Amino acid sequence: MTAPASNPTEAFDLVVIGSGFGSLFFIEGFLQKRPAARILVLERGSEHSHAWQLQHGRNSDIAPESTFRKPEGHKTWNFTIGLGGGTHCWFGQTPRFHPSDFRVRSRYGVSQDWPLSYEDLEPFYLAAERRMQVAGSEDMTTLLPRSAPFPQPPHIVTSVDAAMRAAQPEFHFPIATARASIANPERARCCSSARCNLCPVDAKFTFHNGFRHLRAQPGIEWRLGCEVTHLDVASDTVRAVHYRTSNGEASARGELVVLGANAIHSPAILLRSGVDHPLTGAGINEQVGYYAEALLDGMDNFDGGTLTTGLNYTLYDGDFRSEHGGALIYFENRWPFGLRNEYGRWRQLLPLTIVVEDLPQDHNRVTVDGDGMPRVSHAAPSEYASRGVDRSFAALDRVLAPLPVERIDFLQMRPTESHVQGSLRMGHDRASSVVDARQIHHDVRNLVVTGSSVFPSCPCSNPSLTVAALSLRSAHLIA
Repeated sequence: MTAPASNPTEAFDLVVIGSGFGSLFFIEGFLQKRPAARILVLERGSEHSHAWQLQHGRNSDIAPESTFRKPEGHKTWNFTIGLGGGTHCWFGQTPRFHPSDFRVRSRYGVSQDWPLSYEDLEPFYLAAERRMQVAGSEDMTTLLPRSAPFPQPPHIVTSVDAAMRAAQPEFHFPIATARASIANPERARCCSSARCNLCPVDAKFTFHNGFRHLRAQPGIEWRLGCEVTHLDVASDTVRAVHYRTSNGEASARGELVVLGANAIHSPAILLRSGVDHPLTGAGINEQVGYYAEALLDGMDNFDGGTLTTGLNYTLYDGDFRSEHGGALIYFENRWPFGLRNEYGRWRQLLPLTIVVEDLPQDHNRVTVDGDGMPRVSHAAPSEYASRGVDRSFAALDRVLAPLPVERIDFLQMRPTESHVQGSLRMGHDRASSVVDARQIHHDVRNLVVTGSSVFPSCPCSNPSLTVAALSLRSAHLIA
């Protein structure tokens, strides 16, 4: 249902554009400091219950490809438009970024350093994990330091993971995930059905089971079906946010404006607004993923307790990152390409998803056509990423040495990781970035950009937990 248009003179403390991870966690952090704040949330999509999503077999009634254009043959991008955004379509994978990910320029001479460190973000990582009730193993502390235990214990790993963990305790760990390992009043225990984007038992953290208190907050007004077209910017200040509804054009203004659409639509809004920063839209990227399978000799698999059970970091970090992308290896408790055909050996199979970091390239970018529609140009990943794919596959024999492997097959590249990022990068100065370390736009000082669009580099790990932590940190520093 579309809300009535606002009076353009109506004032809010906070106007938030979009309602995905970045926006929601910023609102949560902002209210911790300013609980009486008046907040307006403008969401382009609709609200779809968990039951609706299961019934219709999709997370939204808006197809992502209908909201932007791309040249023929260019990369696929995937995201969800609707109340809660990516909290519905994500799979709940929540590894933290590696400490080295924040210093790739300083350590390896590639990409760009972040304007903050792992240590700066750690308390906000912890707060986000507690909010999502992340299940994980304390063993990960040796690789990714943490100041407190995970909220929930890890899921049951497979026999394959147990063998890998015994042989490589410094590199192989149970996955950290926002899929519940223990049921609670809001969420059921993971059913391990491998349908996480449409979780049949509501075990995964989503807007509906994780932020329903915000939905009922009297100080927040949620306006759905409101597509933001542009911002009125005078000097260094957003004066008004303009949007369209089924009833026509409308506008609103706020003391602070949060731009939390996604890494395609956030830069498009700025470009339509005439906010003329040369890096707006530049460097859009995501990781490069592929599928592989190892055939096992006499070892059964698929006895774990969730979709992905193990993460292997052998190929993630090291001096090689000066030459090619690191890789994170996901050990799967599912068989996307089927089981083995040999009688009695159906489960002697290890499906792997390997995700490789890419380098942001400024010629890959978001622009807007004459009618205001975003256009995303991204013909190919970097050579750095392509070398990372080749080197990581060649190294799988070594990584899987603890297992009785018959052979390893490369199956296919993944068309998208559904991690749109990097088009409004953060940094210390205007010459190399669009927003600062607090995620405030360098030129527009009451505009905060949230979400993975601010990432200045492209680590292998899933971005959602880091988005949440960054938003909590930004709200803490600003509110």
